[in-house]
Amino acid sequence: MKLPLILVNFKAYEQGTGGSAVVLAKIHERVAKETGANICIAVSALDLVKVCEAVAIPVFAQHTDFVGYGGHTGHILPDMVKGVGAYGTILNHAEFQLENENLEKCINAAKRAGLFVIVCANDGDRAKKISGFNPDLVAVEPPELIGGDLSVSKTEPAIIEKAVDLVGSGRVLVGAGIKDGEDVRIALALGASGVLLASGVVRAEDPYSILMDLVSGLKS
Repeated sequence: MKLPLILVNFKAYEQGTGGSAVVLAKIHERVAKETGANICIAVSALDLVKVCEAVAIPVFAQHTDFVGYGGHTGHILPDMVKGVGAYGTILNHAEFQLENENLEKCINAAKRAGLFVIVCANDGDRAKKISGFNPDLVAVEPPELIGGDLSVSKTEPAIIEKAVDLVGSGRVLVGAGIKDGEDVRIALALGASGVLLASGVVRAEDPYSILMDLVSGLKS
């Protein structure tokens, strides 16, 4: 995976599901092609097939379970996610948290399937614990800032510095309230290897312009 990166989580926003997911994914791909930036997206399991077929940028699942083929009704199998063309998976998002035992199993299952694994953590201490499970990247997101108007870069820079210090350079993404290129620039200057965000792009009236602004922070 090329770093630094911007990962946009479509969550279950109406603007990022169904046919809208494909349209939005193509906007992300357009910006990636025009700028050379590494832009990734995470989409609903129901949209993985059509989005993976529509774009060439890395597409992530929003969650995968630790089960394989068999009698596992309702589960999201890492092998199936890989099979439809996904590049990786997010795990342990603040909106879908896992206990450490199950999280480690999910990480191992995803990596066995060949998925790139990004695990979320609410602070540096949890990030350090999770890093011991050997995910590819850890994304630190203070939950109180997720979806809000204040960014972690501008209001809680010490969280970023601590996470990088505890987890190591080249392994940390940051998120929560990321809105613009300045947020990205600050995060990278503090040692992060990219950002994770959602509503700031997905719910924007002009996601193309927002993405172009975010990408400008990668080049500062």
